[in-house]
Amino acid sequence: MRRRLLSSTLLVAAIAVLLLGIPLGVLVNRLIQEEAIQGLSGEAKSLLNEVDYARTQDQPIDPEQLKRKYPDRHILIYAKGTPPQVTQVGTEPAQERRLNATAESESGIYVSVSRDKTQIEQQIHAWLLLIVVLAAVALAVAVGLAVVQSRRLTLPLRDLAMIAERLGSGEARPSRHRYGIQELDRVAEVLDRSATRIADLLAREREFATDASHQLRTPLTGLTMRLEEIVAAADDPTVVKEEGEAAIVQAERLTAVIDELLAAARRQRHAQTSVVELDALLDQQFIEWGPAFSRVGRKLVLSGTRGLKALGTSGGISQVVSTLLENSLKHGGGPVTVTTSNTDKSIVIEVADQGDGISEEIAPRVFERNMSGAGGTGLGLTLARALAAADGGRLELVRPRPAAFAIFLRPVGDSGRNRVVSGPA
Repeated sequence: MRRRLLSSTLLVAAIAVLLLGIPLGVLVNRLIQEEAIQGLSGEAKSLLNEVDYARTQDQPIDPEQLKRKYPDRHILIYAKGTPPQVTQVGTEPAQERRLNATAESESGIYVSVSRDKTQIEQQIHAWLLLIVVLAAVALAVAVGLAVVQSRRLTLPLRDLAMIAERLGSGEARPSRHRYGIQELDRVAEVLDRSATRIADLLAREREFATDASHQLRTPLTGLTMRLEEIVAAADDPTVVKEEGEAAIVQAERLTAVIDELLAAARRQRHAQTSVVELDALLDQQFIEWGPAFSRVGRKLVLSGTRGLKALGTSGGISQVVSTLLENSLKHGGGPVTVTTSNTDKSIVIEVADQGDGISEEIAPRVFERNMSGAGGTGLGLTLARALAAADGGRLELVRPRPAAFAIFLRPVGDSGRNRVVSGPA
């Protein structure tokens, strides 16, 4: 492209110079010759007046004076009379090199003034040389401008091509380059917007992969525990049946978690919210996490208002409760109490333990991504808060020491009866 720009610009400049230079050269040649002829004609007329005046005054014509007054000229003066008078001054040029002008008066005086064309041709050549030099300078300037313009166009195009190649290879980083050319700047803006969108998509994909690995780990752990119970109680059909049913429920929950993750990735969670019965949901969580707490000698306690219903998704709320129970199991201590209550504005599920809690340095940032004070991944609470928000609720840290988290959900109604249930898991 750069070569074509240079060649096309040079061709246009050459044509413009030729179209202007050739007529200009012809015009200069003609003007110089006409000026020389007019000058000779003026000299002939002036000399004719001088000769006519001298004859009137009966004064002789002095050739030396004429030679000094009209240098480099050949002068021929012819005056009628008896005998006729002929005066010749200077050397007559050759016929082919001569430029001549004549004048004649009514009294019979004829004057001819001639000069050699050499000086005129030298003057013409000097002007033509000047035109050629100016044409060469114009061509050089045109080539220089073409080089600058081609660089101004080709370098941004190469830059844009490299940016597009980087986008194709997955390096989605806006360049923010602008080139001062409206069309190229428009392309750069479009590429920057595309890079931003691609970066967002890649970030979402990475977050989804991270979230999926974290969120699926808990159901898989529960399913593994159920299978271990089945293997350990292989001789007891009743236990095998119970644990098998629990494993099936756990597998169904794993499927629900996958569906929830896919729905969150597609940003369709709000459209799938429905009425969720919290009693059944919490009972299922206690069934799943009961064995894990029993193995470490800790208790799960359920208390508060029963029969509550909230708006959301069962999978999302289950994941939030499961994350809080898992955190209490790993990082907390003592019995874990799950308390349900309702107000005019929300349904509250509070999960609290009797452990050391969260330090003052970490408490304000406990929901930030990759923030963990106990060697965890730093993703659980972040994802749990995102899931709660996707269901139209929120997850808050209501007490750092001992740790207590509360899930605030949208209420369906005020129906429910007060019933406090407590006991070991």
